[in-house]
Amino acid sequence: MANVRTGAEHIKSLKDGRTVYIDGELVADVTTHPAFRNAVRAAADLYDFQAQPENIELMTFQPDGSNRRVNRGWQMPRNYTELVQRRKALQAWAALSCGFCGRSPDHLSSSLVGQRMGLDVFAKHGPARAKAFADYFDYARNDDLYISYVIINPQAERTKDWGQQVEELVARIVDEDSTGITIRGAKMLGTGAVMANELLVANMQPLKAGEEDIAFSCALPMNVKGLRILSRKSYEAHAVSVFDNPLSSRFDENDALMYFDDVKVPWDRVFVHRDTDMCRAQFHDTPGHVYQNYQAQIRLSVKMTFLAGLARRLTEAIGTTRIPSIVEQLGTLAAQVGMVNSMLSGMEASGVQVGEWYVPNKHYMYAAQVITQDLYPRVAQTVRDLAGGALIMLPSSAADFANPDVATIIGKSQRAATMAPQDKVKFLKAAWDAIGSEFGSRHLQYEMFYAGARFVTTGHSFRTFDWNVAARLVDDLLASYSLDDALGELRK
Repeated sequence: MANVRTGAEHIKSLKDGRTVYIDGELVADVTTHPAFRNAVRAAADLYDFQAQPENIELMTFQPDGSNRRVNRGWQMPRNYTELVQRRKALQAWAALSCGFCGRSPDHLSSSLVGQRMGLDVFAKHGPARAKAFADYFDYARNDDLYISYVIINPQAERTKDWGQQVEELVARIVDEDSTGITIRGAKMLGTGAVMANELLVANMQPLKAGEEDIAFSCALPMNVKGLRILSRKSYEAHAVSVFDNPLSSRFDENDALMYFDDVKVPWDRVFVHRDTDMCRAQFHDTPGHVYQNYQAQIRLSVKMTFLAGLARRLTEAIGTTRIPSIVEQLGTLAAQVGMVNSMLSGMEASGVQVGEWYVPNKHYMYAAQVITQDLYPRVAQTVRDLAGGALIMLPSSAADFANPDVATIIGKSQRAATMAPQDKVKFLKAAWDAIGSEFGSRHLQYEMFYAGARFVTTGHSFRTFDWNVAARLVDDLLASYSLDDALGELRK
């Protein structure tokens, strides 16, 4: 039997006394609390899936120096074939949640893989910091840990720089000694942190001279003393049942604010220290940002395919599939899904060799981000358009079927050409959970902004496009004729 991390192992690892608050109360055990237990189980299912004998080769590999196989999210591809092999594993994981778990363990492992490929960037910052990062990477990979991150500062007064915000808002270094640094303040958005083992704390937003106190990067166990985890509202806790909310009842990975109440970080967990530019370089001068967002596009390819399936099934449920205008909408949706998949393939096929590592095409990845953050709301709207009023006229909950009189009326009023009334209600409940519920609305917002506001993603696209090639085409055209040539032709 292969030595692979399992769901039981992951659940056990979360019983560590971490400090999580929700609805004003301290959570005793996130693995059993009604706000988190199903999402924790969904994360555990990922590990159980990869541990199944028939999935071992697809999902895992054995790193050099490790005594266990780990998820391919930790794999550092050396060529195109290995990159595609890794992608197929990540798509298989995403399919377990229909693409709705945006911060599954392979997201941060992907980011760390890219950063590890650029270890020389850390070395320029200092050999001690490079060694700390390399050692941490080996530790996290070899134990196949679930890591989340907080890389954004809390929104407050946007007219002020981060260093000018009110005291104790933005996480900063407040003390340091021979054993490490002490940090105090808040960071966000800790998506998936409640069910993760460790937390990467870093800065993705631009910093400038004078903000060295907030210019750091480190990693912490989720149960470190002084870390307060403030959960947002749990959609899982408010889900009526799996029948009524099949997605939100199981795949609400949660988002949380992290408050560091004088948290001590040992030096061997500090990767960036008081260097504003290195905070940027950690992601952008290494392939870290490329790999983490490439993973997001892999996941999105699954989610978009799921939404296409919902759309087609909706037309079958209400009997509109053969109407020409509906076929047109479905065909357009199919083309949009095909575009996402083809962009993913393009990133891989046009990848580049960076030393011994193979990295997806950076500009194609950023181009996909720009396109998909606009595309997702359009696809969601298409599903709404196809559904019409069908998503509104649904029984209040599964309990209605337990009342014989109500069940009889449901049987008469929820008819469909291709499915029984109960199956139609079941499906429409799933469709509403995906695009219309509070959970679905959160996902709409997430897909539009997880990579930053539109000016951020378009900025990445602008910086990584080969403008020289485009300019050369223009110049070549302009150089192929002249005003004198034109005047000479006119005099003939």
